Amino acid sequence: MLLQDLEVILKVAEFRSITLAATHLDMRIATASAAVKRVEASLGVELFIRTTRQLRLSPAGEHYIPQCEQAMLILKSAKQNVREDLGIIDGEIRIALSSDLGRNIVIPWLDDFLEQHPKVSLRASISDRNIDFYHDSVDMALRYGSPSEANVYGFKICTVPRVLCASPEYLDKHGTPLTLEDLSDHNALLYQLDRLIHDEWVFTNNGSLNKIKLKGNRASDDADLVRRWCVAGLGIALKSSLDMSKDLLNDNVISIMADYQPIGTELWLICPSRQSITPTVRLLRDYLRAQTKDVFSRLVDKGILTADMLK
Repeated sequence: MLLQDLEVILKVAEFRSITLAATHLDMRIATASAAVKRVEASLGVELFIRTTRQLRLSPAGEHYIPQCEQAMLILKSAKQNVREDLGIIDGEIRIALSSDLGRNIVIPWLDDFLEQHPKVSLRASISDRNIDFYHDSVDMALRYGSPSEANVYGFKICTVPRVLCASPEYLDKHGTPLTLEDLSDHNALLYQLDRLIHDEWVFTNNGSLNKIKLKGNRASDDADLVRRWCVAGLGIALKSSLDMSKDLLNDNVISIMADYQPIGTELWLICPSRQSITPTVRLLRDYLRAQTKDVFSRLVDKGILTADMLK
């Protein structure tokens, strides 16, 4: 009986589906099915009761699966401890990234990380939709906002101020807004997430909270497209300063309305379980913290952000 076969058994029990287990483990359905048959043949019992509509645990499976889970955790923990003691950095990074941050900022960082650690490989999933660790074939996600789920483990990478920005060409043509009343006359480039268009922007000004509902002729569920529209001079965008860092530093866009500070966010590296936090994950966490710190230092040096915004 192979350990890989036991991993298949546990995923089939978790998903109650050989198809979903195979998808999560990135293998053919026939390969996963064969693994289930090998384990059942070795034990001499059926672990699953199969019907045309569903797959459920048999009485034998209900006894075997929990013990198998415990045994696999012990083996994985032992392997991880050995690797930590030896300082081994290897394995595949299967990470989910948002579109703008992933394509334009993080992927070049990960390329450099792989260059430094040639035994590490990368599989990146880029999308602005929310990641479901239960169904998606990823081991970690780098995303904005602190995790609200009780069953995940996360590391805060940094505080991320947001910026209100537009290209010099747009501001030359339409003028630079100074107040919220001015802003309401401009074309807002809107972001959409989970079918909800974020057309209400929130700012702080002299300690008070200010909200304004804006209109615009462009909206997208792809944050990278919103950034491209902004750089092209098609309107004003409310964006993560990290997403816009290259454009801000290269003067492709300008941060405006300094008296009105958009509500910031945080960047977190999220893992589905404690067991998934390997030495490679910890090293990647520290690397991401160093990279973001460098970016924000340059934004502060140029006067785009202040140190207080990063606390």
